[in-house]
Amino acid sequence: MQSTLASSVHFSGFGLHSGLPVTLVIHPADIGHGLQIKRTDVASGNDAFSAHWTCVSQSPLCTRLVNADGIAVSTIEHVMAALAGCGVHNALLELDGPEAPILDGSAVPFVEKMLAAGVTAQNVPVTVFKVKKTVEFHNDTGWARLAPADTLQIEFHIDFEDAAIGVQSKWLNLSNGAFVRELCDSRTFCRQADVDYMHANGLALGGSLANAVVVDGETVLTPGGLRHRDEAVRHKMLDALGDLALAGAPIIGHYTGFCAGHAITNNLLRELFTTPGAVEKIECTPEMVACLPGVGVTKYEIPKSAE
Repeated sequence: MQSTLASSVHFSGFGLHSGLPVTLVIHPADIGHGLQIKRTDVASGNDAFSAHWTCVSQSPLCTRLVNADGIAVSTIEHVMAALAGCGVHNALLELDGPEAPILDGSAVPFVEKMLAAGVTAQNVPVTVFKVKKTVEFHNDTGWARLAPADTLQIEFHIDFEDAAIGVQSKWLNLSNGAFVRELCDSRTFCRQADVDYMHANGLALGGSLANAVVVDGETVLTPGGLRHRDEAVRHKMLDALGDLALAGAPIIGHYTGFCAGHAITNNLLRELFTTPGAVEKIECTPEMVACLPGVGVTKYEIPKSAE
């Protein structure tokens, strides 16, 4: 069955790119509502967004949605991953600023409050997009692929010059709370040289050692070090799930990313939905529902590493 939150959850923090304070409230929503976003600070024009791949304005640093009136909301990938990973299908996200709060740079703060509030089943079947034909998207920096599979699987490979990250690979079946147990606490990461460049150019003004893993060569500069030896590739998988959550319904298929970012995954969705015969929207059988991300997960499965 579809599901929503049992009660509203509130988050306050700073935007990664603006550095300005922002509040996010996620409300329960009715059957068929899907995932919708509203800018409560917009005085005129359309303040609503559909959390959908067709609304993405591609950006290398985050996932950014723009509606028909040109109103934008950015950095939604972590909260979208949390919603998908907790199995929430219907919700209204209210933001009083142009981007979601970065919090600790992972999805675990969202997951903690969502699972504490509880996820309520709704008496209507879940529909999913089942990948029927392999599609790919390549550019000069990397590539991504979606292939047929019986469950949602994410596989990711990265290769960074800094030895603190280096070459990392990981594969996960996202069934039954694997996102919460394995990925949700992994933080965004970058090199110190990138931080210096972005700050000098007025970018990532809210970025700090408190909300990112920052590395310099072999050294991890962030206090406390890594939460996982392969935290970087886990975070890339987290981002991929958040971007795939913009499909409009859960995806059943095998995603593979090689040095892929937000724009590559969004272009992959465009390939999926514009390639004849590549995807089919179907109603889940009970067996399929049992394997969806978030089914049966509890707050006791949240990793302790973020405490």
